[in-house]
Amino acid sequence: MTIPMTFAPDVATAKKNGTPIVALESTIITHGMPYPQNVETARLVEEEVRAGGAVPATIAVLNGTLHIGLTDVELDTLGQAQNVAKLSRADIAACIATGGTGATTVAATMIAAHLAGIKVFATGGIGGVHKGAETTFDISADLNELAQTPVTVVAAGAKAILDLEKTYEVLETLGVPVIVYGQDTLPAFWSATSPLPAPLRMDSAADIAAAHEMRVAMGLPGGQLVTNPIPSDAQIPAETLAPIIAQALTEADAHGISAKGVTPFLLGRILELTDGASLTANIALVRNNARLAAQIAGSLAT
Repeated sequence: MTIPMTFAPDVATAKKNGTPIVALESTIITHGMPYPQNVETARLVEEEVRAGGAVPATIAVLNGTLHIGLTDVELDTLGQAQNVAKLSRADIAACIATGGTGATTVAATMIAAHLAGIKVFATGGIGGVHKGAETTFDISADLNELAQTPVTVVAAGAKAILDLEKTYEVLETLGVPVIVYGQDTLPAFWSATSPLPAPLRMDSAADIAAAHEMRVAMGLPGGQLVTNPIPSDAQIPAETLAPIIAQALTEADAHGISAKGVTPFLLGRILELTDGASLTANIALVRNNARLAAQIAGSLAT
């Protein structure tokens, strides 16, 4: 059986010419914000990649076909679509096989990027160990994906709604390199810093690219997580966010929100409680990650 996979024209040309490519996820479009802001943001992120000398490849499943890169029309259509599936490792194959339409999470985007021969992926924040996971066992598939799929993922750290200490402990156990770009503490998504020390620090895209290539040369499975701090002028201080996140978590428990519904509920509630500041910060950090990812892809292409 062959995989129904298609490349957007500019991505196909980039692959042919050896131009750097950066993969982008699509759940930020379908599950992150309303239309038309979702499409406008996706285009801004794509433009950041292009400005960095790489070609963006936003990934999604449309009517049973895995799309590596979306045209303007496809992006706009996805941005307005209703009841789009949120795809991870467990369900991406089923969605393709049954002719469905779905947006890719971090794990699914990594899988698709690797299938397409793309080495670098920019996102907002990764999933991880949810608070209370010792009883709910709610742990994102993103962590295991990082341990087995050889893609460098650029993010602003794990999402701040998570148990950050447990998330990074799991990544260490799985042997996933966690590289902090340009500072000695891990970022915390909307906040540039946290009390957690950087497991690894690198100060250049070239060093990050070299680490990626060395892992491949050594036959080590999996990718690496590059945590890129949100620009300081766009961050929300952790002390401001802490009570807001706590309130959102309490409300999620009260409403019985679970599984894939937890993250969208929490992010939506935090958006309301911060009067939109969390979304503004989210857009800033994704654009910042796209810029760094383009530099890394460029170093890998040389």
